[in-house]
Amino acid sequence: MLRYSGTVLVAGATGRTGQWVVKRLQHYGFDFRLFVRSGEKALEKFGPEVTDRLTIGSVEHEQEIVAACRHMDAVICALGSNVMDPEAPPPSAIDRDAVIRLATLAKAAGVTTFILISSLAVTRPEHPLNKYGRVLDMKLEGENGVRRLFTGSGRTFTVIRPGGLLDGPPLQHRLVLDTGDRITTGSTDRSDLAEIAVLSLVAPEAQNRTFELIRAEEAPQDSLLGCFRQLG
Repeated sequence: MLRYSGTVLVAGATGRTGQWVVKRLQHYGFDFRLFVRSGEKALEKFGPEVTDRLTIGSVEHEQEIVAACRHMDAVICALGSNVMDPEAPPPSAIDRDAVIRLATLAKAAGVTTFILISSLAVTRPEHPLNKYGRVLDMKLEGENGVRRLFTGSGRTFTVIRPGGLLDGPPLQHRLVLDTGDRITTGSTDRSDLAEIAVLSLVAPEAQNRTFELIRAEEAPQDSLLGCFRQLG
């Protein structure tokens, strides 16, 4: 059984990927807290057992972030803008500004590990997704902020760039991890993305790395921990 001795804050916990992050933290018995806008929604998604693990607030408000990060050792950031919703905050507000704000205040609070879920193709400004509020450009700026803040001084980061997100069950496909921005297309199940994010807490190969993540052929897996060997 895996062991992690710290406490993990999940930002974006009630989103579709964030919900899987929480499930995998629960699966491994890791200690965690949730930073959410709606306590009611969190209880609906995870049940009353998370009641004492909630901090209610917004990534747009510094003091609420400060309260959420107090006594945390790691952050898994599953924030993401909704470019299909014209009433939602734009990518600049979430994928760039909120991510950098969260990372800045997490560092100030003593958090030592920051794991960011980003996106495939963030270095490709011509990608069709970038037509929507320059979402990929904004994600790349968020990544750069995390790397700048969590490099050195006993702090570590992991940036995960998944392909197009799907809703399949975990551990049903072989995964491909690669660095160097060489994977340009592919898909990733949210469940496996969450698994890799959680395993990044304990996998030395994931420390201070940015890598792409896609699924390959269907092949049930006992564990995804060995996937990190692909990073060298």
